[in-house]
Amino acid sequence: MKLASLRQGRDGALVVVDRALRRCVRVGEVAPTLQAALDRWEEVEPALREIAAALEAGRRPDAEPFTAAACAAPLPRAYQFADASAYVHHVALVRRARGADMPDDLWQEPLIYQGVSDGFLGPCDDIPLGCADWGLDFEGEVAVIVDDVPMAVAPERAGCHIRLVMLLNDISLRNLIPAELAKGFGFFQSKPASSASPVALTPDELGPAWDGAKLAGRLECRVNGHLVGCPDAGRDMIFDFARLITHAARTRCLGAGTVIGSGTVSNADRAAGGACLAEVRMIETIETGAPRTPFLQPGDRVRIEMRDADGHTIFGAIDQRVVSAAPAADGKDRYKEESA
Repeated sequence: MKLASLRQGRDGALVVVDRALRRCVRVGEVAPTLQAALDRWEEVEPALREIAAALEAGRRPDAEPFTAAACAAPLPRAYQFADASAYVHHVALVRRARGADMPDDLWQEPLIYQGVSDGFLGPCDDIPLGCADWGLDFEGEVAVIVDDVPMAVAPERAGCHIRLVMLLNDISLRNLIPAELAKGFGFFQSKPASSASPVALTPDELGPAWDGAKLAGRLECRVNGHLVGCPDAGRDMIFDFARLITHAARTRCLGAGTVIGSGTVSNADRAAGGACLAEVRMIETIETGAPRTPFLQPGDRVRIEMRDADGHTIFGAIDQRVVSAAPAADGKDRYKEESA
């Protein structure tokens, strides 16, 4: 089953989407928003699946065309977003890039930070950049959305709480990170709002690509049409989602609708390229002594998606343009004007 949120108010209008991502049905009579559905998942899931089956069979005359441009993020705002670094190879590269040490325990225990959850960007929303020198970077990730997870959940039970899977662009401002982390209190200004794929899927939609705790499949990441990388999300994931959920819930409950991000998908094989520019720049530095690839600037376009074995897009594409968010001299909000 594929779910999305059409733009409507702060929390969107929940729709069931067909597998081809061409048609959708509004399901307000079952659950007006995705958060409402997650709050009562055991109760509403059967009804949503019935609608999905009828939509696939062509038995929903109320179906309407589905486009990614009409979508907010599947969960436009979440009660919690915990983003991890499950691909430790990525952590090693970016820490090396900023001259930071690589603690040995990062191979034994996940690293997680609290990200922006009060507003995810939609899959086609512009990415606002306040200053060209901030080092804007994209980060291609897989994420899961859970139902209510009890504190200290048993590892063998953690994966059972995964209700939906989607893609993320975890946007980073690389040049703000070193000074911010040096203060010893974690990310804040350097991690603005992330964006999400048009649809979120129930794990059964992924077939054998989903093993219950991680997703296999190549994540295509492009900037201005150029393929930056195509790493396989199923490879080199040191901590799967069950492990990440267990770690996040060690001292707290996780409320229904909590988003858990994998961190940047990264393979040890350099031929796979990168799912972020920081990795590409670090590899360039290793090979040539200096980075050649610039960070993102206004006018650049980022596209992130994953395809199935037949070449069909699974989640739809995150396809975003970078725009300047710097205040204009007359005091007007240029970003709002450009996005109008």
